[in-house]
Amino acid sequence: MIHTARFGAELKKRGFTFYSGVPCSFLKDLINYAINECEYVMAANEGDAVAIAAGSCLGGRRSVVLMQNSGLTNATSPLASLLHPFRIPLLGFVSLRGEPGLADEPQHELMGRITGQMLTLMEIKWEYLSTDWEEAVSQLNRAVQCMDRNESFFFIVRKGTFDRVALREQESQPLANHLLQRKSRPDQFPTRYEALQTVNALKDSQTIQLATTGKTGRELYEIEDAPHNLYMIGSMGCVSSLGLGLALTRREKAVIAIDGDGALLMRLGSLATNGFYRPPNLLHVLLDNNVHDSTGGQQTVSHNVQFVEAAAACGYPRAIYVHDLQELASCIEDWKKQKQLTFLYLKIARGSRKELGRPKIKPYEVKERLQVFVDDQSGGHFSGGQGEQDDGADQGPSEGEFGGR
Repeated sequence: MIHTARFGAELKKRGFTFYSGVPCSFLKDLINYAINECEYVMAANEGDAVAIAAGSCLGGRRSVVLMQNSGLTNATSPLASLLHPFRIPLLGFVSLRGEPGLADEPQHELMGRITGQMLTLMEIKWEYLSTDWEEAVSQLNRAVQCMDRNESFFFIVRKGTFDRVALREQESQPLANHLLQRKSRPDQFPTRYEALQTVNALKDSQTIQLATTGKTGRELYEIEDAPHNLYMIGSMGCVSSLGLGLALTRREKAVIAIDGDGALLMRLGSLATNGFYRPPNLLHVLLDNNVHDSTGGQQTVSHNVQFVEAAAACGYPRAIYVHDLQELASCIEDWKKQKQLTFLYLKIARGSRKELGRPKIKPYEVKERLQVFVDDQSGGHFSGGQGEQDDGADQGPSEGEFGGR
């Protein structure tokens, strides 16, 4: 059995201070240590945890992701289509529920047999974490060497590996929406390209723009290919989680996560995580055209979802229905002044530009130049700290903003 606090201290020495994950009884003591001693983001699901930790890595921190092996199946999309092509290195701990030869619940039986195989198939280097202290430290050193080559490394953790760490009492502060602004006039349905032009035109020297997978990223690339942009590929639904990790890590930057209705529906639980941690320097923009435009225009179910109300209910301080491009620009300017996590919803027209190209730059090159941009401290800063974002958190939205739809 490993002394958990001592192992956690070794992780700290190597720069691992940011964690995200989903609980597992085999990992509970390491999770308790991370909550007690480090920065830990409790994700709604394992895929979101990978994206959150990846965002923190983009911000310059060595990051850890923790999950049960059953959750490894949920995380395969960002592991394979975010970490791999962008070469984002994470340290992972995945439990070995259903280990062959040990009694466990039937739902873990198959995963117990294939956990290592899954990691191998995704070209992720891994080892069973040893309970021998000296060997565990050597393994950790090997993991760091792997990550220094921009490759992720996972430990598979057997039952009883970590000794007990008591979880300190966690305060649960009520976090309420401050501004809920519903639809009040007809939608103008601008094109996605026009909406992206509006967002891009309002950037400054500290703005980072993350575009969801598909035609959103491709159109942003066509508007302006710049070091402050990241065009997601795959990992559908993870853009706001990536933005959350980056915004929490680099609070001096203004992070804009540009989402789509089909993508957000895939990982709707991310709204709750974003709303709880609520970094004031994160702006979440949803462009809704009611279809999966990148795959042929198949209808989504977004017409039946009240996204603005959902974001408000999940704790976004500001959730606003945007009707046109002029209002979109105004709301972005207000976000810069208000310094609160904000959700903007805009209905857009279906379709995209004809003969739309694809980024010529490789994903890992996009990541590398973004990291250079993130580390550039020149220019102004997006100010706004924890005190500002929590000011009046126990208050609900003003009565005047709860008008009918």
